[in-house]
Amino acid sequence: MAEKVVIIGSGPAGWTAAIYAARAALSPLVFEGAVTEENRMAGTLPLGQLALTTEVENYPGFPAGDMEAYLDNSIASDRRSYMAPHHKQGVSGPELMELMRQQALNFGTRIVTDDIVDVDFESRPFKLTSLEGQQVEAHAVIIATGARANYLGLPSEERFKNRGVSACAVCDGALPRFRNKPLVVVGGGDSAVEEADYLSKFGSIVYMVHRRDQLRASKIMQDRALNNKKIEVLWNTVVDEVLGDDQSGVTGVRLDSTVGKGKRDVEAGGMFCAIGHTPNTAFLKGKLEMNEKGYLKWTKAQRTYTSVEGVFAAGDVADDYYRQAITAAGTGCMAALDAERWLATKGI
Repeated sequence: MAEKVVIIGSGPAGWTAAIYAARAALSPLVFEGAVTEENRMAGTLPLGQLALTTEVENYPGFPAGDMEAYLDNSIASDRRSYMAPHHKQGVSGPELMELMRQQALNFGTRIVTDDIVDVDFESRPFKLTSLEGQQVEAHAVIIATGARANYLGLPSEERFKNRGVSACAVCDGALPRFRNKPLVVVGGGDSAVEEADYLSKFGSIVYMVHRRDQLRASKIMQDRALNNKKIEVLWNTVVDEVLGDDQSGVTGVRLDSTVGKGKRDVEAGGMFCAIGHTPNTAFLKGKLEMNEKGYLKWTKAQRTYTSVEGVFAAGDVADDYYRQAITAAGTGCMAALDAERWLATKGI
């Protein structure tokens, strides 16, 4: 028998969609992703990008405080035992995602720890195939596979992720570890300027590291960077290594010149990569309409519809602009409501 709705993905969008779909008696089935070395290296393990972050200070409803007892009572003991002690600074990314997952489970969501690797949207009900070979039919599908930040690929960068290396200034820039310290932003496009401009509110100075002698950003964004007294652009430069130690995290970066001027070290309390994101849509190529960046297209204003009727998209997989947990959760809610109402029109 075909499932009423299958949700692919397990970030804020996926779990919010599951909560709403379960409360609507749709008995959703969630494919939360596979636990594989390939997914670990790509940053696409279950629970999404938030599971790779530490403090989350901008998700409503979680002010600073001691949540230890709440977490103990809310999350299944077999999963709670793997979590670090609560740090009393709001909520951590893994904690928030575990709470969302448990809330979805509480309403009857079923979960499969596997990836969907192939889809057939040509016939109805839709046919989905998992990495382990499981085949599932579904009347409606919600895609919530998210996007992953692009990094430089340096071993030292991997070592200091979440300890001074980040790919989201809005998510992390206001954290105490970055305040009143020199900060580094890698990139030269509009996103890099936005990150640098935002970080200039918190850091003592922001160095924009760019491999060329001219920014790729739009003229108005270039002016914003060049006219900000707290932003200094380091032209013709790339990051060679992230410097730091186990106690302090990031303490600086080693830069290399692209025009033969050698290497130098720059003191910094954090490094932010602003070199783009990659949506997790490879398994959907040729199956759904995407934009030039590979993000799924919403085909109707104020709706989460995709190019195939009965297939909906939520979160960062279709959002290359906001990319926040709260906006992902919002579109997860919308996708579940869209799916519920669409199924009702079909008498399912």
